[in-house]
Amino acid sequence: MDVSDIAQKVAAGDRRALARAITLVESQRGDHRAQALELAERLRGLGRQALRIGLSGTPGVGKSTFIESFGLMLVVQGLRVAVLAVDPSSARTGGSILGDKTRMERLSREPLAFIRPSPSQTHLGGVARRTREAVALCEAAGFDVVLIETVGVGQSETVVAELSDLFILLLAPAGGDELQGVKRGIMEMADIILVNKADGDFKAAAMRTRADYAGAVRLLRRRPQDPDGFPKALTVSAAEGLGLAKAWAEMQTLVEWRRAHGHWDSRRASQARHWFEEEVRQGLLVALTADPATRAAMRQAGDAVAQGQTTPDRAAADLLARIAKR
Repeated sequence: MDVSDIAQKVAAGDRRALARAITLVESQRGDHRAQALELAERLRGLGRQALRIGLSGTPGVGKSTFIESFGLMLVVQGLRVAVLAVDPSSARTGGSILGDKTRMERLSREPLAFIRPSPSQTHLGGVARRTREAVALCEAAGFDVVLIETVGVGQSETVVAELSDLFILLLAPAGGDELQGVKRGIMEMADIILVNKADGDFKAAAMRTRADYAGAVRLLRRRPQDPDGFPKALTVSAAEGLGLAKAWAEMQTLVEWRRAHGHWDSRRASQARHWFEEEVRQGLLVALTADPATRAAMRQAGDAVAQGQTTPDRAAADLLARIAKR
């Protein structure tokens, strides 16, 4: 692969080249990793930034319907929209099994839109490990908004918060009792909560749910990087397109406030440091497990733990002590 040619085409906004570039950064092969690093260096100097929006929600809440309706609204405004939808992985093949392009048929046909489903490959939070690099590639390609859809709600969704400028939690209409079913950590991270399906027979329930969550998020989280009134809970209907313009306006208000008060740059810097440290941790783990002696020692320690000869904590401590002495 000619990395220089791919870099030029990505910088020019070529969607086919962007798809090839993302395939490259997702590859596990050593030679592909070297090419991916070279590609990132070539594109880094462009200095382009997109608004990164992380989106999570319970299964069946209508994330794909929302993303398609929201994306189409942005495209009509002349914005270029990229969607990185992290699908659950097949346990056998490791491949993506939901097929987000088939669930966002109208958006996938838009020339200003780009949709890329990626297998989660069991990574924490349902966010593929290389999603961060894919986001950077979309920014280099000139996209204005990057939507990062995660598999679902879980405690490890802190991962998507380290990828995003805004974290949006999408919920369905339900009684206030459902507050107990949403993890507190997710509520604390959400910048805006959107109660979807606020139409027809569900409209009244959606309004009640919005009120319940509006009170809950203000009790759970107050951050100095937020203006008065945030975090917010709003109602939307992705199916009918209701409330999407207001939700977008609120997102822009929050982003502009953070930019004006220096929180945007500090957050981006903090995220860059986080991913540097994460890459070092992952690299050390790969280097250790690639060593035959370490793999053999891990197997032996694992067998001892499985047979009840020692505890997981003691086995891990002994193994790490042996590695540290080398």
